[in-house]
Parts: sequence; structure tokens; C-alpha cells
Amino acid sequence: METSKTLYKKIVSAIIMIVSLFAIALHVGNYTVYTMASIQFYAFHVMIGMVLIFLYFPLNKNVSKENRNLRIICNAVDWIIIACIVAVNLYVIVNFEEYTMNMQNNVITPQIFYLGLILALIVLESARRVLGWTLPLIAVAAVVYAMLGNRIPGLFGNRGYSLSRVVLAVFSDRGIYGVPTGTSASNVYLFLMFAAYLNASGADVIFQNIAIALAGKKRGGPAKMAVIASAFFGTISGSCVANVVSTGAFTIPLMKRNGYPKATAGAVEAVASTGGQIMPPIMGAAAFVLADVAGIPYATVCIAALLPALMYYLCLFKMVDLEAVKYGIKGLDMENQPKLRETLAQGIKLFVPVAVLLILLLGFRTTPMKAAIFATAAVVVFGIFDRKSPFTRKDFVKGALGSGQALCSVLSACATAGIVVGIFSLTGLGLKFSNFIVQLGSNSLLPSLILSMIVCAILGMGLPTTAAYIVCATAIAPALVKLGLPLISAHLFLLYFASISAITPPVAVASYAAAGIADENPMKVSWAAFRLGITGFILPFAFALNPDYLVFDLSIQTALTWLSAFVVSYSVAIAVQGYVEKRITIIERALFAVIAACAITSNWMLSVGAIIVFAVLFAAKVKLASSTRRAVAV
Repeated sequence: METSKTLYKKIVSAIIMIVSLFAIALHVGNYTVYTMASIQFYAFHVMIGMVLIFLYFPLNKNVSKENRNLRIICNAVDWIIIACIVAVNLYVIVNFEEYTMNMQNNVITPQIFYLGLILALIVLESARRVLGWTLPLIAVAAVVYAMLGNRIPGLFGNRGYSLSRVVLAVFSDRGIYGVPTGTSASNVYLFLMFAAYLNASGADVIFQNIAIALAGKKRGGPAKMAVIASAFFGTISGSCVANVVSTGAFTIPLMKRNGYPKATAGAVEAVASTGGQIMPPIMGAAAFVLADVAGIPYATVCIAALLPALMYYLCLFKMVDLEAVKYGIKGLDMENQPKLRETLAQGIKLFVPVAVLLILLLGFRTTPMKAAIFATAAVVVFGIFDRKSPFTRKDFVKGALGSGQALCSVLSACATAGIVVGIFSLTGLGLKFSNFIVQLGSNSLLPSLILSMIVCAILGMGLPTTAAYIVCATAIAPALVKLGLPLISAHLFLLYFASISAITPPVAVASYAAAGIADENPMKVSWAAFRLGITGFILPFAFALNPDYLVFDLSIQTALTWLSAFVVSYSVAIAVQGYVEKRITIIERALFAVIAACAITSNWMLSVGAIIVFAVLFAAKVKLASSTRRAVAV
């Protein structure tokens, strides 16, 4: 029996490896040596991703090993589902011209009805296994709304649609094969591949060593290391939970040993990791969806997101610095601390691919897909020529497996969100909700932004960032644009709050993940993260009301904006923590809060005044603290 178990696991592992390698060949090939029709490509992508989901997340995962018969039945169910996945998507791939014509003309044949129904049920089950119940229940609620909408009076009612018409919408290129899945296939997977190959080359260890070398000996060293390491890792990951688990396993215990309270240690890692979703050049999967939904080049999204992301991390860095002042935490005393120069030299094989990515994206303005492919090729080539730790065939397979595993959560979210988007398109619910936001906000931008923030935060508590953003972008973005907000500001506003929900109590997935490592109550970590990540809740309003924060050029206005961004970040940290080099009064904290509020405005006179007042006040407090220390020393 043990032999049969081992054999089955080996077979599953072999299939996962083959499918993962096929995924790389298909996605890279589609943007280099051949080009498939979009629907064909999306169908291949869905087929690959769904097969991997049901292999990585088997039905018998929580079934006792002693219950052999039930495990066999569960395995049989999984393989029946996998066979259905292959059959449905092969039908679309082989008959894509007929399929496309039927979708365009809203023609539903018996084959389309049954295949569409089967695929929709499989997508819902995939989301349940990977993400939990929330997103599938929202999708089911959307379907019920479409079918029973004729019983709803007023603005949100609809004429009521038959099951056949709903299946047609869900199975079409406006549903499961729509924009969310298309973005996953065209952009997200290739960047997941790039991140996976960076990790296979040892990026996590090198980034960790850089963080130790830069901040290890500074006061509050472990917390500062967590911020730096998570910022680095976030630039290639974009997944807050993956970031917490990978970097937090090292930084959280180190923070605890160095004197940080458990809740603070977990919160620092959670907030730092959440910033990875908004940190260019590789933001979370939702950023690629943003580029496609809004019709904005991804390079433009990266440039616009750069300053807010830097402000987020700068404020957090100052927060943990002042936390160290509060608790009297010194730096690490490490005998074998990595040398920065040596660590940077080891990281050449990782920095060059990132540079290739940035040059192609921002310099040559190539498509994100080709930039990711060439950057991944650079990882492999430079890894092969690394004498100390050469890139091997095992590493190549590891990269393929990593990209395939990362695809599971993204595709399950995107495909299920596609069901919701398809229903929105069918019923016009997105436009109705958008009009509702405008009316409820009394045609005023600020109340509408606050309402949008609340909706995003609530959705983000139970949904992955990508799914939460897709729903919000479909329902809310048109309302914000209608009220005069620039397109990129509206979509980034929604993306930020969909992302920051990872540390928003009461359901905060990044905080919960960090709490498990810190061995602390999740709610304590969540509230501590909410305080440390307060900038993340301010920034969206800042760039919504002052678009200069999303502009980067060689002008005096940009220089002033970046200087004010530094002042805002430091002022917020000081106002929240109540320390500079020692405790400050309530009045001084209020003054720093006022400085932040003035510096963040688009009025250049207020900004300049705030910058000057900050410089004088901050310098005075530092000088006073320094004089006090010298007097005590004497």
C-alpha cells in the first residue's frame, strides 16, 4: 500500500512537472516564435492552470490517511474534473472560429450550454479550494442576481435572464475567457515566471543579505532589515502572503529576539510585505489587470506608482526607526554579518535581469510580455556563468514549478472574477452601481472616494487583491472618472485600497500570516499593522486629490513633489509614533500632522511653507535630543 501511495505521488509530481514545463513553452512561444488566436491562447492558459490547481489542491487533502477508500474516491473525482477541464478547453481550442462566431451572435448551442456550465462549476470549485468560500459565493450571488433580478425593484433591478443566457455570458470572452483571464495569460504568468526563476537563482537569500548588510547594525536593525528585504522581495513577488512567509520566517523571530513585542514584529513584516503589491517594477497581478482594464501601458502604471510606493516604505522605515527609539532597541551584534560589497557582487546575476526588465519596459517601451521573457532569459544565462552557484537543470525545473504553483491562486481568482464581470456586463450592474456611488456621494468627489474606499476595503477583506480590484474597477472606476478623477488616479486609488485590505482589520490575510510566525493573536498583529501602515490609507487620497504624485519628469514641480513626499512620510511617522529622538508633546504631534496635511496638497505655497516648518522643527528636536545626550554623558 505504501508503494502504491509513493507511486501515485510520483506520477502526480511528474505530471505537474510536464504541465509546468509545457506552460513555459506555450507562453514564451506565443510571444516569440508564433502567435495564437486570443481565445485559443486563453483556453490553453485556463486548461493548464486548472489542471495544476486540481493537482496541487486535491480533494483528499484533509482526508485521513487511514480512510483509504475515501481517498481513492476523492482522487477519482479529481481526475474526472481534470478530464472535463481538458475536454472543455480543447473544444474551444479546436473550434475557436465557430465558438467566436456563436459568442458574437449570442447563439447558444447544446454543446456550449453544457460545456459552459461544466467549466463555470469547475472554476467555482477551483476558487473554493485555493481561495476559500468568499469569492465563489460572490460569483454565485451574481448569477442568482442575473436570474432573479426582475423581482428586484428600483435602480438595481434587471429583466431577469434564463440559465442559458447566463451560461453564455459566463462562458464567453466577457466572462471566464475575458479580460481578467486574458491578463493572467498575457502578462501575469510571464512575470510569475520571472519571479520564480529569480527565486530559483537565490534572490531571496541575496536580498536578505543585502538587508542585513545595510541595516543590521543600525538601531532597530531587524525591523529595518524586514522593511528593506520585503521591499526588495516585493519588487519580484507582488504577493503579500508569499512575501510574509518567505522573508518573515527569518525577520520576525529576529525582531522578537532583539526586543520588539511580538505584535509589532508581526505587524512590521505584514505591512512591509503588503507594500510589495504596489512596488514597481513588478507589482501584484492586479496591476497588470489595471493596465488592461484602463487601457494604460504597464510602464506608465509603474512610473505613476513609484513615488507613492516609495512614500509607503519611507514612512514605514521611519516608523520602525522611532519604534526602536521608543523601546530602546539597538542594532544587531553579528560577527559574521554579510559585507555589502561582497553581497552586491554576488547579486550581479539578479540585478542585471532586473535592469534588463526596466530598460526594456521604460527605455525601449517594449511590451511587458517580451520584457519579462528577456529578463527571465537573462536570469538563466547569468546564472549559468555564476561560478560559485551555477544555474542547473534542477534550478530550471524549480523555476517552472514555482511559476506553475504561483499561477494557481492568480488564475482561480481571475477566472472566478471573470464570472462576476460577465454578469456585470450582461445585467449592466456595474453602470448601475457606478451611478449609485455618484448619487450617494452627492456628485462630490471626496464623499465618493470615501465610499469607494469602504467598498474596496470590505471586498478586499474576503477576496484576493486581484479579484477585489477587478470587481471595484468594474463597478466604481467609471463613477470616479465621471466625477473628474484622471483615469490612472481612479484605478490606482482602487488598487491601493484593494491591496491595503491585507492589513485592514478584522480580516487581514497578511497580518494573519505574520501572526502565525510571530506566535501572537492575529487581531493584535492586525491593529498594530493598521497603525504602522497608516500611510497606505492616506496615499490614495493624496494622489487622487493631487495628481502631481503620479507624475515623474525633469521639472521643478516634480522636484517639489518628491521633497514634499519626504516631508509627508516623516511627518506622518512622527505624528503617529510621538517621537523624534525622544518623546514629543501632543501639541508637537498635532503640528507634524498639520505639516503633513499642508505638504501633501497641490498648493505649492502651502507645500513650500510646510517643508520649511518641518525642516526647522525637526532640526530643533534632533539638536535638543543631541544636547541632552551630551549633557547626560558629561
